[in-house]
Formats: sequence, structure tokens, C-alpha cells
Amino acid sequence: MWPAFVVLTLVEGVLFDALPFSGDGPDHIVGSLLLATGLNLVVVAALAPMAAMLLRRRRPDLPQPIAADVTGTVLLAALFASLVVAGFVNRSSVQRDNRDRSASYQATFDYVHAQEPEYVPTLEAMDAVRVEVGMFRTCVPGDDPERPLCLFVNTDQSPPGVTRDPNQVPNFLFQR
Repeated sequence: MWPAFVVLTLVEGVLFDALPFSGDGPDHIVGSLLLATGLNLVVVAALAPMAAMLLRRRRPDLPQPIAADVTGTVLLAALFASLVVAGFVNRSSVQRDNRDRSASYQATFDYVHAQEPEYVPTLEAMDAVRVEVGMFRTCVPGDDPERPLCLFVNTDQSPPGVTRDPNQVPNFLFQR
């Protein structure tokens, strides 16, 4: 069980970074490894002993350490398989979110050039937060950093719909 624990923890740490099972995943490989370690420890410390007791009810001839080792290894493999499946399921939503975020940036770029040319010099510093699926709030800083140009961009339509947000609070302070 312990060799499987070490190998699967390392593989899961890389997996969380490349194929996150929820959202964008942890920001750093260290966070990915800590998450993998925590999940695997829960399996080994909490679930494996309970599963070993159930296995020993069916196979009383099996020694406790062997039953714990077998169930722990099987549960670690099951966790790994579940995380891989969840990563593939989440992948399409991450790709859609990235595609929509890019569309939001492009729509904001076009809007600023057509409607608010005084913000053109600061377009490189624009940022976007997802308000809901297909809707982003994209802000471009202005002369006063406390009063950016903020737009709601609906990426569920083509071309994306752009509506100016009268609330000029920067995205890092914006409450969804």
C-alpha cells in the first residue's frame, strides 16, 4: 500500500496541475501535491481500516495487516481512477471557460477601440472575472485606478454582447 501511496500521490499532484478535477485546480505544484497527499491520507487512514474490517468479515482467515494493505491499495487506485475521470469531465468546462474569457477580452478590446478610446493605452492591464457561465465582468483600468471601465460581456451570443457596468469598482473588490 505505501509504495502505491507514494507513487499515486506524485502522479496525482502532476495530474491536478494538468487535468484538474474542479475549476482550474491549484495554482502551484506544491498545492497540488498537498491536496493529493491529503486525499490519499484520508483513504489510507480512514477508509482503508473500515474496508479492511468488511473484508475480514467475508474472509476471516485473512490477517488484519494484509486486509488493510489490500483494501488500502484498491481504494487508492479507485481514488486515482475517479480523479482521472473527474479531470476529463471538468476539462470541457475549463476549455469553454478559457474560450469564453478570450472572447470577453476580444469584445472588450473592440468596445474600447470603438466607444472609449481614452482606455486604449491601458488595455493590456484588463482583467475579467466570471460572473456566471457565459457572463464575464471585464475591467480596464483608467487614469484613476479606483474607477476602471467595467463591462459585462455575454459570451453566450455571437458576437458577444457588451453592456457597460455603472459600478466602477475594480474586479478584485467586486462582489458577485
